[in-house]
Amino acid sequence: MTEQLLGPRAWGESCGRATLKATPDDFRVTEVLDIALSGSGEHLWLLLEKRGLNTEEVARQLARAAGISLRNVSYAGLKDRQAVTRQWFSLQLPGRADPDFSALWNDQLRCLEQTRHQRKLQRGAHSANGFFIRLTDLVADQQQLDARLQVIAREGVPNYFGPQRFGLDGSNLHDARRWAGQGGYPPARGTRSRLLSTARSLLFNRMLARRVEEGSWNRILDGDRLAFTDSRSHFPASELAADDPRPAALDLHPTAALWGTGALASGGAVARLEQQVATAEPELAAWLEGAGLEQARRILRLPIQGLTWHYPSTDCLELEFTLPTGCFATALLHELLELSSTPGGGLETEN
Repeated sequence: MTEQLLGPRAWGESCGRATLKATPDDFRVTEVLDIALSGSGEHLWLLLEKRGLNTEEVARQLARAAGISLRNVSYAGLKDRQAVTRQWFSLQLPGRADPDFSALWNDQLRCLEQTRHQRKLQRGAHSANGFFIRLTDLVADQQQLDARLQVIAREGVPNYFGPQRFGLDGSNLHDARRWAGQGGYPPARGTRSRLLSTARSLLFNRMLARRVEEGSWNRILDGDRLAFTDSRSHFPASELAADDPRPAALDLHPTAALWGTGALASGGAVARLEQQVATAEPELAAWLEGAGLEQARRILRLPIQGLTWHYPSTDCLELEFTLPTGCFATALLHELLELSSTPGGGLETEN
């Protein structure tokens, strides 16, 4: 299922196999927040380190401890349960003193920083995520792995949505297809959003897979729309000067559609490819359009910032790198190895 959802590799067959997340400490994520917090205001911001807990569980604990509604607890992105993650939360507490959270802090959850700010934390407000990943039970040729990692550091990887977007064993995708087949939408807002994102992600991954097969995922074609790594805006490739250095520097990338209503922004062969993928999934495409989602774009190429690696032992590989928000560490790992995970060790990080 994972292989099908992510699509083909760009840099060749896997270099071997390994175990992902044998322990929570083998997978660490830290949000990079580029917001200057004022120290005053009605919103209490907390930088928490958690393990064995998912983001929504922590949000519920904070709401109960503070005596507020869950809707008044905000976070920037979802982070893994089976991992050590550092992420920000904010609580809206107008006219109230800081609650006493001391009963919450334990080996699973601790507070690293606490301050006030005038505004709540918005989804996707962090600028990036920093990763530390330890792969154990490694069976691979180290020289081949080193060569692959050097290519990835220099050229990036296809920006697939990771398997966690599709749920355990594809459960989110199964549910999205069921609702699309019925022509209806889940009444719960959170479930509706999650399943629509799943359907959109599948169509995008299929478009990206076609570009990987053609060898054009990292090349600019006539009809492409281009976007910067950290921007949602895009412009036609025809406006790019021939000597512009930014595509080669991995600052500017071709994009594919996040399906919705309206005309495709792309043109020519690119638009035909994207339309063909959507046409092959008529129920999902119509379901997304019926939900009122507008056409958007996502970069096809994922640059890997600050990639370093070393081998603590012959059967262990440790990686450190930073990714933009909304991107998945599994996109990088997919280009390296066939991975198995321990029970409960699936990936959940969304952004």
